[in-house]
Amino acid sequence: MYREGPVRFQIGYPYKRPWRFFYHTSQTQSTLHSQFFPYLGFPQRNIINALAIDCMIKNLSPMSSLKEDQQRSLVFDASVLQHQGNIPQQFIWPDHEKPNTQTSKELEVPLIDLGGFLSGHSCSTRKASYLVGEACQKHGFFLVVNHGVDENLISDAHQYMDLFFELPLSEKQRAQRKAGESCGYASSFTGRFSSKLPWKETLSFQYSADENSSDIVKDYFKDKMGEEFIRLGKVYQDYCNAMNRLSLGIMELLGMSLGVSRAHFKEFFQENNSIMRLNYYPPCQKPDLTLGTGPHCDPTSLTILHQDNVGGLEVFVDNEWRSIAPNSQAFVVNIGDTFMALSNGRYKSCLHRAVVNSKTPRKSLAFFLCPKKDKVVSPPEKLVDQKNPRIYPDFTWSTFLEFTQKHYRADMNTLKAFSNWVQQESSRT
Repeated sequence: MYREGPVRFQIGYPYKRPWRFFYHTSQTQSTLHSQFFPYLGFPQRNIINALAIDCMIKNLSPMSSLKEDQQRSLVFDASVLQHQGNIPQQFIWPDHEKPNTQTSKELEVPLIDLGGFLSGHSCSTRKASYLVGEACQKHGFFLVVNHGVDENLISDAHQYMDLFFELPLSEKQRAQRKAGESCGYASSFTGRFSSKLPWKETLSFQYSADENSSDIVKDYFKDKMGEEFIRLGKVYQDYCNAMNRLSLGIMELLGMSLGVSRAHFKEFFQENNSIMRLNYYPPCQKPDLTLGTGPHCDPTSLTILHQDNVGGLEVFVDNEWRSIAPNSQAFVVNIGDTFMALSNGRYKSCLHRAVVNSKTPRKSLAFFLCPKKDKVVSPPEKLVDQKNPRIYPDFTWSTFLEFTQKHYRADMNTLKAFSNWVQQESSRT
């Protein structure tokens, strides 16, 4: 059992949020829109081509793949902005993407009990596998309970999130996310984009299941934030280890539901290079004008999310936005683009977003399961036949990740745009 409770930092926690500020700096930012790529279809590729693409993307010509624009970069200060009646234009979304003025209907997602599966009961395992498969064919979202993750560990992970985001801005910026990287502290996406900015702060860090990287999370907090953050690093190291175990179990159920071997996807992700993200959505006095996270499909393989009790997650199903209500006993699980490619399109990576409110901060813990970076993403032969030809090219996760961080803003067409680019580059070789 996870027994250690949260402790105060020696640096004098709790902090009171300082009166921070909004300032401008000149910065060049490149973005690539989904309209850049016409859809051309895709012929099957082999492993050599997939690895070759990994080199090609690093030499991607800015003239051929990017639209460069000069922008005024903003520093998002939640403690100031959450009280302002007028929000900066950069955070106002287009009318067709703004949140609903009325409360969204709740999405009915299966609540899957993993207790029997984790105990080795074959009947319960078959039932869980069936429910997982059914959900993944519809929209890719489901809830899991009796998941084996210690509730005290989950509680500590949420409390330490408060501890980090209550730090002065200058302290958080010690872990500042650098341009083109997927990890670090980010105050909105002010360093990457100049419009449709999300109303949130995040802290992202890498996790590795490699036995030689057993302290990767603890070391990250120590190196970036200092010795006084070792305890915080330990909590998130333990949390990531728990998410790793849970995600590999879910991969067994996914393998069974797709009719391949139960061990196939578990073995594929055994040595994963995953991402953990802490999300903090401050209140906004104009919640009908902005979004906490814009509409997108996760480019990763599997997302395991734990929400607080505030709510704000919405999924686009049957041409309307539907909410997934918080459940402290459950994790929200959804399929990402990389697993959609692994399933040859049989399972769905669904469009989703996060909305904000005017009164209460919202927090969530998101673990993104990703393959080892040099692993070639290719569906099992059993999922490819004349009725189900290959849809997506072979690729490595490192290539896809770099594409999303440096060349493309994740949306509903990320995998499609990436696949078209891979095809175009492969045709030139």
